[in-house]
Amino acid sequence: MNVLVTGGAGFIGSHLVDRLIAGGHRVTVIDNLSTGREANLAGVAGHSRLHLARGSILDAGLMAAVMTDVGLVYHLAAAVGVGHVVRDPLWTLETNCRGTEITLECAARVGARVVFASTSEIYGTSGDLPFREDGPRVLGPTWVNRWGYSTSKALGEHLCFAYADRGLAVSIVRYFNTYGPRMDPAGYGSVVARFVSQALAGEPLTVHGDGDQSRCFTFVDETVEATLRAGNYPEAVGEVFNVGSGFESTINDLAHLIIRLTGSASRVVHMPYEAAFGSGFADTRRRAPDVSKAGLVLGWHADLPLDDGIRRVLAERCR
Repeated sequence: MNVLVTGGAGFIGSHLVDRLIAGGHRVTVIDNLSTGREANLAGVAGHSRLHLARGSILDAGLMAAVMTDVGLVYHLAAAVGVGHVVRDPLWTLETNCRGTEITLECAARVGARVVFASTSEIYGTSGDLPFREDGPRVLGPTWVNRWGYSTSKALGEHLCFAYADRGLAVSIVRYFNTYGPRMDPAGYGSVVARFVSQALAGEPLTVHGDGDQSRCFTFVDETVEATLRAGNYPEAVGEVFNVGSGFESTINDLAHLIIRLTGSASRVVHMPYEAAFGSGFADTRRRAPDVSKAGLVLGWHADLPLDDGIRRVLAERCR
């Protein structure tokens, strides 16, 4: 099959591209390399079935050109990383809203199936845990930039369902804190990447807030497997799936785990959110997915323990 991966030079996207190439597909990657890196595609660089188009998903002409004979689109290109989102909210909204609209328009024109990569940020500060796909969204005020990111991804989901009403075959995967090799400390998976970089350098591990906020960290290979299944299973069309681990960890516990596994002499220091992201920043205390739907429909679950995943990250970093 001819497959398009938007954001395919990014952290998760590049791992997805690796799997698609290994599966025999012809893959086109479109990436403006603002947060992605060509080095992420080093393992498949020069492959006869890989084409890298350097450009933006906001370029409607380019998107139409690369989508000409595509049968399946994995739409991962987005503004990601809390720091980026907070510093440039307009870029976030334009990229995530208009970029998704253009992608869906082009896919509908050629009849391609689409998998849209969404986020656990959709749920905001909801206390209805674990988060179910049909659960409520609870957000803060509109002048807090972080909620603009959540809203932009939610609008992307609304666009998906609107195009589905017109016959587009589309599925949505909501990622929960994916981590693994190729993480960018300033991008997606930033807390694990940042802690690993700080520990290996012997620097203090900077924990935002009190560190008792918890997340379910999901290894990238497992995230990619769920994404592939969402693009291949007929039962996945028209559905949304939480993609996350069942292992919940506080940020404090994550920091101490990384110190232990690296053998670092680093210490943990706490930093107010305001110092990192400016005034008015709001965080979610707990973020845990109900993944029973992904298990039932996709036959998928994440079972790699966090310490094993961190060891794989360290093995890649220390080559």
